[in-house]
Amino acid sequence: MTFIYCILSLIIYLFSLPFLVFLSFKNKYRRSIPARFFLYKNPPFKEKAHYFHACSLGETKALRAIIEKFNKVNLSVITNTGYQEAKKYKNADVRFLPFEIFLPFWFKPCKSLVVMEAELWYCLFLMGKKRCNKTILLNARISEKSYKRYLKFKWFYKHIFKNIDIVLAQSEEDKKRLLNLGAKNVEVVGNIKTYFKPQVTKEYTKKKPLIVVASTHENEEELILNNLPLDDYQVIVIPRHPERFEEVYKIMQKFGKVDRFSQSELKGDLILCDKMGELINLYRIADVVILGGSFVDNVGGHNPIEAAYFNKPIISGKYYFNQKALYKAVENIVICNVKDIKQAIKNAKPTKIKTKVDIEKILKVIE
Repeated sequence: MTFIYCILSLIIYLFSLPFLVFLSFKNKYRRSIPARFFLYKNPPFKEKAHYFHACSLGETKALRAIIEKFNKVNLSVITNTGYQEAKKYKNADVRFLPFEIFLPFWFKPCKSLVVMEAELWYCLFLMGKKRCNKTILLNARISEKSYKRYLKFKWFYKHIFKNIDIVLAQSEEDKKRLLNLGAKNVEVVGNIKTYFKPQVTKEYTKKKPLIVVASTHENEEELILNNLPLDDYQVIVIPRHPERFEEVYKIMQKFGKVDRFSQSELKGDLILCDKMGELINLYRIADVVILGGSFVDNVGGHNPIEAAYFNKPIISGKYYFNQKALYKAVENIVICNVKDIKQAIKNAKPTKIKTKVDIEKILKVIE
């Protein structure tokens, strides 16, 4: 199995080289692709410590509650936004996770390998099983939508789970799906994203009631803005991906004069947040939060915990299939069709986080 997988990975890598070189010139991938696929400025970790891996921004942020409990950790990511967040952890040695074919040469011994959510990389767990004290899949989840796809490759995932010692699942539904895919030693501990300590870095002053349209994706901004009471509220739109700032700016201009947050902060009525790291600060003063990634059917929603921490009214679309466990942990989220947003704003109530994960229990497993 391992030999065949490595040969197939090598063939895929060789055929993808021209495409990878082309993408490496794009801002979104300028740092990650050279590091992951060519090991450029991406050496192995130096110290034998607990090794954590997360894919992108949300998973990396969620690990803060765990990482801050250790003096020193190793941390790998896949995306640029995840890397930027990871670099904020003073006790973390940060790398991009190399492509599978490089891991047998790159992966060094560690105390425990802890991988977030659905990052089921065959060689990553294989090397972890061989070179670390234990391997853990943390915050494990399999969404209802993706479960059918996983089942088609059940034979493959059984081989991955052979190298995972402990699976800490988000919910009982996730546990059942994981067991059916071949996972062993599965325990439900909840979602670590419910354990949230915000870091408000700056206080802003709004000119009138503020709607924060958070973590939007392609085709979503226009849908939402078409259904907002723009005359009654100050509205700020925060695209999920920074490379879309200019695209979203042009879309927003259809609805009036648009100010850039990086230039005028909250002085205008319709604002594009074109500055990273401001979401928590804006949640802090919001009157209503419209949670993006849920009004288009190809994303699966985003984490509501950050806004719920401040008890903000949250309005979401119906496509939140990747976040069901977190939505269940929050009271009073309003789920609606995009055309019903105005009425939802009128009826929205403050939210509240109902359940929080036991971090100490997870730490005992890692140690």
